[in-house]
Amino acid sequence: MDVMLRDLEPADVGWLVEQHGVLYARAEGFDPSFGALVAEILESYQRDRDPACERAWIAVRNGQRLGSIFCVRQDAETAKLRLFLLTPEARGQGLGLRLLRACMGYARDTGYRRMVLWTHESHRAACALYARNGWQLVDARPVHSFGVDLVEQAWEIAL
Repeated sequence: MDVMLRDLEPADVGWLVEQHGVLYARAEGFDPSFGALVAEILESYQRDRDPACERAWIAVRNGQRLGSIFCVRQDAETAKLRLFLLTPEARGQGLGLRLLRACMGYARDTGYRRMVLWTHESHRAACALYARNGWQLVDARPVHSFGVDLVEQAWEIAL
């Protein structure tokens, strides 16, 4: 797979909001509030990003975007993984692992001592990827979010 990982560009923002909204509506029945949350996360990232300790990766092949992952600062010792997404055509080819390793390696190299993330139990492939790479599930609770009943999960890993 000839995929380039590059930094976020302004034109990626709308694509990320759209992809998250469409894919999660289709797969899990999420309502438009999820796309709105993604838009807020991206707006905050663009406005407040500290390039010394925060980074985004967009996976691209032949000009087509295939996925994303973000590393943002939670506190001086903790990085937060955000907006991890793979389009359906990019799944099952090792790209998720490549993005995860890039993000974790960056966090480690930047001096973070641990990483955290928030997800849902229904994201079974992503959760399996996290577990295979040393992440620990530290909390799970039922919630009603984005118009559906879900089980939120918090994961973390020491770097």
